[in-house]
Amino acid sequence: MNQQKSKNSLINWDLVSVNPNDKNWNWKDLFCFWGVNIQSVIAFSLIASLYTVYNLNTFVIFFGTLSGAILVYFFSNLIGKPSQKYGLPFVVLLRSSFGLRGAKYFGLIRSLVGIFLFGIQTYFLSKAFSYLIRIMIFYFDSSLLGQEYFLIFLLGMNIIDWISVFFTIIFQFLLFSKGMNFNKRLIKISALAVYSGIILFFFVVLLNDVKITMRAFIELLNFDNFLKKENFGPLITVTGTMFAYFSIIILTFGDFSRYVKDSKQLNKGNLSLILNLIIFSFFAVFIVTGVDVFLNENPDNIGKIFTNPTDMIGKLDNLLITILSLIFIVIASASTNLIANLIPSQYSLINFAPSFLNLKSATLIIIFLGFLISIFWLSFLSQIGILSLLDTFGALFGPIFGIMISDFYFVKKENLINKDLYTLEKDGSYYFTAGWHIKAVYSLIVGFIFSAATIWNVNLMFLQSYSWIIGAIVAAFVYYLLVKK
Repeated sequence: MNQQKSKNSLINWDLVSVNPNDKNWNWKDLFCFWGVNIQSVIAFSLIASLYTVYNLNTFVIFFGTLSGAILVYFFSNLIGKPSQKYGLPFVVLLRSSFGLRGAKYFGLIRSLVGIFLFGIQTYFLSKAFSYLIRIMIFYFDSSLLGQEYFLIFLLGMNIIDWISVFFTIIFQFLLFSKGMNFNKRLIKISALAVYSGIILFFFVVLLNDVKITMRAFIELLNFDNFLKKENFGPLITVTGTMFAYFSIIILTFGDFSRYVKDSKQLNKGNLSLILNLIIFSFFAVFIVTGVDVFLNENPDNIGKIFTNPTDMIGKLDNLLITILSLIFIVIASASTNLIANLIPSQYSLINFAPSFLNLKSATLIIIFLGFLISIFWLSFLSQIGILSLLDTFGALFGPIFGIMISDFYFVKKENLINKDLYTLEKDGSYYFTAGWHIKAVYSLIVGFIFSAATIWNVNLMFLQSYSWIIGAIVAAFVYYLLVKK
């Protein structure tokens, strides 16, 4: 009876190996997965800024971006392979390295970071909805927005903002609580829809004045002085910046790779990240340079380069383009929130209380907490340096990754005992010391010290883009030495 209880405390149908019939993801699905991760307002602004704002050689940025993508490809394959092979999510694999109880709490950290980011992203997603509501009200009666009840603010938001937040939360809950097969279709539709929108916007910008727009884009492509040694530093910086953008995805990539048919599809699908980055970079840079040419016809905009899509929309003064762009921003932001924050948080929460939670109830918890974070973001959370705290917790993710990779490939030689991942019996392979693998915890602390030092030590902040990799390498090496001792 006790054995059955201990097993039940770890077993959950959402955490067991994927049914072979459900391993139906192929490289095209992963192409859309990586596309969704790139198609965010942040990625658009980041890529466009690197090319247009900073005085760097174009090809230094291009090759730095590709180098970052190659690093992401390499690390994603490493962490994705065991999940694909055994059909297990990240938190269950975590049990094999940190112990059955250790995985509960270290997995919960990933969940808490994901929930906070989900709430923050929800707030910014709600702003797109609020713009759409304002456009509709203005179109119906332009005088309404000046009414007194629209000028009453609570927690820095008026009635339109509050309606937008509520709508965003309900919209995400209805969309994200239908299971992985639906999520797969949603990811595919989202990636294709946003690319369609970007292509449409590309032609709008191009056809505004083909000769001037093309000339501005070609002038940006400067190969001069590319091979100078002075470009090595910027190349390394751009590589680290691009890797840092994707690093939040890598640790829990197994939550998605567990559904991939085979390792061949996994490798091919992850390579599509590089193709996605090239396609998205081209469109982002072309659109920014083209819009810049158009906007600089107005003397007020001379000398300014707009790289944020919402800023560009506000300056274009075209109602149809504004509405379409906001719709595409909503699609891109919502699907990114699903992949980067909600799904990893679901599995980690379920792993913390597998006897009580399932995907539906875990989603409800995330939605509720995300709602609270989103409504307090502007007035309180954004003012107290919460992002620095999240960065500090995020410094644990690289070391966790390093320990898992060192353990799976070099200690366990790619072999796991599936049944022992779900039992707290003392003779189980992953029980270790009362459910904790002390050597893994020690390695994590050492790796975290090195990783967090790049965030909090002023003299090491130039390495902050590489904090994830530094922590992963240090923790992996320390873990291997301790376990093989």
